[in-house]
Amino acid sequence: MQPLNIIAVTACPTGVAHTFMAAEALQIAATEKGHQIKVETRGSIGAGEKLTAEEIAAADFVILAVDIEVDTSAFAGKRIYRTSTGNALRKAAEVIETAATEAVVEQGSAGNQPAADFKKEKTGAYKHLMTGVSFMLPVVVAGGLIIALSFIFGIEAFKEEGTLAAALMTIGGGSAFALMIPVLAGYIAFSIADRPGLAPGLVGGMLASSVGAGFLGGIVAGFIAGYGAKWLVDTIKLPKSLESLKPILIVPFIATLVTGLIMIYIVGGPVSAIMNGLTDFLQSMGSANAVVLGIILGAMMCFDLGGPVNKAAYTFGVGLLASQTYAPMAAVMAAGMTPAIGMGLATFFGRKYFTDSEHEAGRASFVLGLCFISEGAIPFAAKDPLRVIPSTMIGGAITGALSMVIGAELLAPHGGIFVLFIPNAISHVFLYAGSIAIGSVVTAACYLVAKNIGNKGVTQAA
Repeated sequence: MQPLNIIAVTACPTGVAHTFMAAEALQIAATEKGHQIKVETRGSIGAGEKLTAEEIAAADFVILAVDIEVDTSAFAGKRIYRTSTGNALRKAAEVIETAATEAVVEQGSAGNQPAADFKKEKTGAYKHLMTGVSFMLPVVVAGGLIIALSFIFGIEAFKEEGTLAAALMTIGGGSAFALMIPVLAGYIAFSIADRPGLAPGLVGGMLASSVGAGFLGGIVAGFIAGYGAKWLVDTIKLPKSLESLKPILIVPFIATLVTGLIMIYIVGGPVSAIMNGLTDFLQSMGSANAVVLGIILGAMMCFDLGGPVNKAAYTFGVGLLASQTYAPMAAVMAAGMTPAIGMGLATFFGRKYFTDSEHEAGRASFVLGLCFISEGAIPFAAKDPLRVIPSTMIGGAITGALSMVIGAELLAPHGGIFVLFIPNAISHVFLYAGSIAIGSVVTAACYLVAKNIGNKGVTQAA
């Protein structure tokens, strides 16, 4: 293959781990093949290594390794190949080779996928949901940590008006958490319909909160608003002189009105009943049910290390924060820390089984795990999935179960070990830290046992 000039964009829902790991993998694979590449990372702090107009013009094609919808207006007329950050991370060389032959010029508005591409269209709903989650997370994390700060002065100190604790609760709980569901719904709709979907999505999300439909109602409102606005944009035909009124007046007005009426008269009541039933069940469940839920959430967090199953469990935990149900979030974060910590421990205690580069990866993995970045275990899972993934799932399931048994509750949906140092951010903090340690050790032990058995089998076969 002739040397190519490639540009790429990477973006994952949280904008933390997969975004940058996928970028690095693409850069390494392209360099090894003799290609020139520049990757723009659209992470949690915005665009890094931003592509210039000259670099875009000179590129042979564009790789979009994204799990959320991104603006592609700058790439108009360029050949584009779409994939996920996980695929780019695990199969970077294959992605580049495939992109060289399959990249196509996309039709339609910026950010939209080709309608004819059935495979990409199937994953559209998930991308839209993850786009909403990615914009919601900073609001929830900030709000949760500020609420935790208010508890430094006492669990009920915020009830005394005029105090700093009350002010912190107003900022975190009364404002940040109040925006959580509207932002989720608004950016789901934005992902689907671009700007015309934002207003109806935000309003639908606010109505979901006011009628008690919670994060489930917010998700429903986002999709109703988004697809409704998109249908209106595609359907309404106006003279060119009036076309500018469509995205700023006609579509937002009609879509907001219809979304609001549907939420109030059709969707709000049933979804609110479902949400209330779920909340009541979680708050009243016995220890046996808690263990089962912890096992399920813990195993899901460790199955695909930042993939769709992991994100589903994480979104479930985050969504319940709005209804003041904090135990599932605690189980989710604890379990999500164990894969990367466990792989780090495995390389430390089983040095003879790993190469020097794997020892280096193990040290990085351990640090990432402490920060609640389970993707740190991906290099090991990519090389040895049949032994790594079951080991991480066992460790995560045990940690999730232990977290639920001790009754741990977590107010902030991210931060890893750093949250443990904020007074009252996590209940039963020492037992909680112990559950993470136990799950991590179990993960490491299971993998080392599996690796030892595998090595014995290879030796005997030889």
